[in-house]
This record gives sequence, structure tokens and C-alpha cells, in this order.
Amino acid sequence: MKQKLGRWLVPVFGGLAFLFLLVPIVYVFAFSFNDAGRTNLSWRGFTLDNWKNPCGAPGVCEALGNSLQVGLAATLISTALGTAIAVGLVRYRFKFNATANMLIFLPLATPEVVLGASLLAQFLNIGAELGMGTVVIAHSIFCISFVVVTVKARVASLDPKLEEAAGDLYASPIQAFWRVTFPLLLPGIVAAALLAFAMSFDDFIITNFNSGNLDTFPKFIYVAATRGIPAQANVIGSAMFIISLLVVIGGQVLAHRRAKMLAAR
Repeated sequence: MKQKLGRWLVPVFGGLAFLFLLVPIVYVFAFSFNDAGRTNLSWRGFTLDNWKNPCGAPGVCEALGNSLQVGLAATLISTALGTAIAVGLVRYRFKFNATANMLIFLPLATPEVVLGASLLAQFLNIGAELGMGTVVIAHSIFCISFVVVTVKARVASLDPKLEEAAGDLYASPIQAFWRVTFPLLLPGIVAAALLAFAMSFDDFIITNFNSGNLDTFPKFIYVAATRGIPAQANVIGSAMFIISLLVVIGGQVLAHRRAKMLAAR
């Protein structure tokens, strides 16, 4: 009896939890079709005009463009540095290895309010002008930790003998890295880059401390929420969700095809 009850309860509670997570997404998608007018707090009718003109709300596309620029720049910087750090921490042993590992995890454990305020104090002390540059630096700093943690797991799963075999075949360390190690690390690096971009694009607290007059998409949403988020912002949010979903599905399809090809060999 208990086993039968458990078989029913687990899927039911899992389904309820899944629905709970999807409710905000469904709300955002539904209200992207709302004939909102000045506010988007209540349903006033179905329209496709918001999707035809996603830049209809003043400042929404400018804020989106800023978020994309910051996200791409922070992703490139944090992925490059984080991958190098991850390889160094796993492949090499040095005196302060344990300390370095601990310091990498500090940004993950530090509250964003503390990290954002600390970075703001540093920028003000050196006289930096708050804007795009300071936000990219701030995002790169906290995204590096996510990249290192993700890539480290991939590096740890690789057999060092593969690099040694490349060396036995007269490959230089650089050639061994680019022709052997890097292709094997690429799935982990891509996953880390996607995670870094998502964290950067979604961040509000650290951005709010260090952006000055720069308006990003999360800041635009925060300010607009007091008068009802415009339907065009819901359109952009829905489009980003759809794109993310397609990327995940595409990755799963490619991984499945690759697994079938390897099995066929």
C-alpha cells in the first residue's frame, strides 16, 4: 500500500512543483498579448501589436541592448579567465592551492548586496566613472566563480594520460591543449559561458550599485514595476525564454546524435 501511495505522490508533487515554477512564465507570456495601454496590471484584451512592435515602450530596447552588451562582454572575460583558473587548479598543485579554491567560492557565498556595495566603494576610491565599464568588471568578477566551478568538474573528469599521449607524439604543451584538452573541455566551457551570461543578464542588485545612469533590462523592469510592467517587456521576456528553451533543446538533440554516432562506431 505504501509503495503504491509513493508511486502516486511523487509524480503528483513533482507535477505541482513544476506547475508552480511555470505560473510566472505563463503570466509573462499571456500578458505579452495584453492590449495594455499605459499600464499592464489587468487584462484588457488580446492583441498582437506588442509582438509586432517590441520597442514600443520608451527605453525598453535600449535597456535590453545594454544588458546584452554587458552580458556578452562579462561572459567572454569570465569564461576565458575562469577556464584558465579551473585548469590550473586541477592540473597543478602549488603552495596556496587550497586557499585559492576557497577564495574562488567566496563570491558564491557572499550576499550580492555586500559584493555590490564593496565593488562600488572600490570604484569610487579609484575615481572610476560608473557606467558600462564598471558593470562589466563587476559582472566578470562574480561570474568567474560560476565558470571555475563548472569547468573544474569537467577538467577533473578528464584523464591526464590523454595529454601525456599527445606529448609522446611530439606535441608541444600548447598543441596538446588546443588539439586534445580544449575539445574535451568545450562542452563544459559552453555550459559555463551560458550560465555566466544568464547570471549577468539577470543581475539587478550588483548592477544597481555600479551602473550609475546606465539602464539595463532588470533595472528597467524594477522601475517600471511601480506603474505596471509594459507589455513590450513581457514580449522580450517571453522571447528570451523561448530562445533559451530552443538552445537547451538543440543541445540535447546534438548530444543525443553524438551519443548515437559514438555507439554506432
